[in-house]
Formats: sequence, C-alpha cells, structure tokens
Amino acid sequence: KKQSRSVTIDIAKLREAGMVTPDSPNSKTAGEFRVIKRPLIANAQGTGVPAVRRGNLIMVTSSLANEGKSYVAVNLALSIAFEIDTTVLLVDGDVIAPAVMQKLGLGESKGLIDLLTTPSLDVGDVLLKTNIERLSVLPAGTPHDRASELLASAGMVRLIEELATRYPDRIILFDSPPLLATTESRDIAAHMGQIVVVVEADRTVRSTVEDALAKVESCPVVMTVLNKAVESELGSYYGYRSGNGKTE
Repeated sequence: KKQSRSVTIDIAKLREAGMVTPDSPNSKTAGEFRVIKRPLIANAQGTGVPAVRRGNLIMVTSSLANEGKSYVAVNLALSIAFEIDTTVLLVDGDVIAPAVMQKLGLGESKGLIDLLTTPSLDVGDVLLKTNIERLSVLPAGTPHDRASELLASAGMVRLIEELATRYPDRIILFDSPPLLATTESRDIAAHMGQIVVVVEADRTVRSTVEDALAKVESCPVVMTVLNKAVESELGSYYGYRSGNGKTE
C-alpha cells in the first residue's frame, strides 16, 4: 500500500465554526453527535446488536440541497474518530457540490473523481491522513463535466467494494448528493449498510422526506437526523429505522 499524504486540520478553526473537536468533548454539539454515532457504530461492529451487513459503509445524505448534510457528515466523522478503537474514512462523494474539504479548512486535492478517471491511480495516492489520529479523508477530487455519470458508473461500484474490503475494520462515511436532486446517490445507496438522512427543521416538508426515504428503503438501516432545530424541537431529534421498517 502506498503512503498517504498527511494534512493538518486547524482544530481551533473547527471549534470556532461550532464543529466537534477533540479538546471540547463536553460541548453541546459533541453530545448531540455522540447520540447519533452510537447506534451506527454498534451496527457496524456488532456490539450489543447483530452486525448489519456492510454496516461499516454509511451514507450521509438529505432530500434536498442545503439541509446541512455535509456539516453532519464532517461532525459525525470527527466524532467517530474520537472513539478509542474506531477509525473512519470520510469520502466526499458529493462531486457536484463538494464541501468536505472547505468545512475541514483544507485545500482541494485529487480524490474520488481522479480515481474514477485515472486507472493507474491507487487509493493510497489520493487518500489524506489527517492530524486527527483516526481520521482519513478522500476528497471529491478534480472537477469533471461528467462527474454525475462517473458517480453512477461501474467504476464507482468497484471503488466502493475496494474501500469496503481494503479497510474492513474502518467505518467509511460517504457525504453523498441529495436524494431528490440527482439519481447518483440512489445508486450509491444500494451498496451501503446504513444511511443517515439529514432533514432541515421547519423547512423540509414531511412529504419530501417520505419521497426521499422511499428511494433508500432497500437499505437495512436508515436514520433521520433533524438539523438546525431550535431547543423545543429536540424531543423529535432523530428517527431510526431498522430492517423491519419500523421507525423508533
């Protein structure tokens, strides 16, 4: 395996942006993401519950654009990386509107699109190892006018398989395009073990969320996370659907 390039995330800037950071384990945001990550990790690792098939492959998406899915994906990855014995690979799969690198304060570099367009490239050539010990990042990569088609290609399926088998002990988190804006995320969803659908409070209507959830109903586990909620709404903070289709 090739040595991944190392990059440095500015922890202070993350904290200023209201993100989960290793030096603020008791912040409100850290507590919220602790609640969200626990069942995901349990399903991936089979701790206390039967392991979900491909449970280490987790897609973070939303019904529509601008609901905050990239914010949730980055914070969730950071939160999981702070576990003692869990490593995480954050993949920016939203190749049309990538936001992961910007949210982490990192410059753009080669990544997912380059792996799909350049057969000679190895995952290790573009994977970024961060100064957060258990967090690696795979950027969206070089902009491409056929990015959507590449995301829906057989090459993408092969890449997902490679990541799943190459890093079986690692949680792989995909920040994916919105479910109702494009069809690509539905193609990716077919290969995931768990899906987190981010819902913007007071904006996204129930019928829209139901339409989005119908696109991923074949996935064993689908969780919904309410984002941008005011305090009084936190009782309905997030929902969780297991393979039997029931929402808890």
